Amino acid sequence: MSLHPRRARWRTQWATVVWLTVVWVFLWGDLSVGNVLAGLVLGFVITSGLRMAPIWFHGHLRFWPLLHLVARFAVDLVRASFEVSLIALRPGYTPRGAVIGVQLRSHSDLYLTLTAELCSLVPGSLVVEAHRLTGMLYLHVLDVRQSGGIEAARQAVLDQEARVLRAFASDEELAAAHLVAVGP
Repeated sequence: MSLHPRRARWRTQWATVVWLTVVWVFLWGDLSVGNVLAGLVLGFVITSGLRMAPIWFHGHLRFWPLLHLVARFAVDLVRASFEVSLIALRPGYTPRGAVIGVQLRSHSDLYLTLTAELCSLVPGSLVVEAHRLTGMLYLHVLDVRQSGGIEAARQAVLDQEARVLRAFASDEELAAAHLVAVGP
């Protein structure tokens, strides 16, 4: 059964309104009728007033790679938090920061955004610029020495992108990124 494109767009919009309402209620910490209504109104104003270009998802969700992505992100989060706290508590130590450029394999806006967000959420690194047309990410690394050098920091970003692609990309997108062998 196929939906009319306009109906499909409205279905997606209402799902976004509901999601924004849930976020609004969580931010206020109060599940009341007034708060839910305010969230619905704000969600509708945001989705109708701030039209965004659609991001097309042609891949499919792979459970085990997604589990690996989440587990590795949790490990990276704990490890990096510990490393940043050591930097902060070490007297007289001056971290050697750097801005590095990383050329991603995929040029998809979705995968670029997911990779950039996951890298920024890990303490000690922050995405300062993302070129969506070229697939280039620029990150500030807090301490290059502790990260194992510039190439190790760059490889960590590429590894994160590979985990994102393995969890969400289509077979064709994986082959284009040279992450799987092209089969018969």
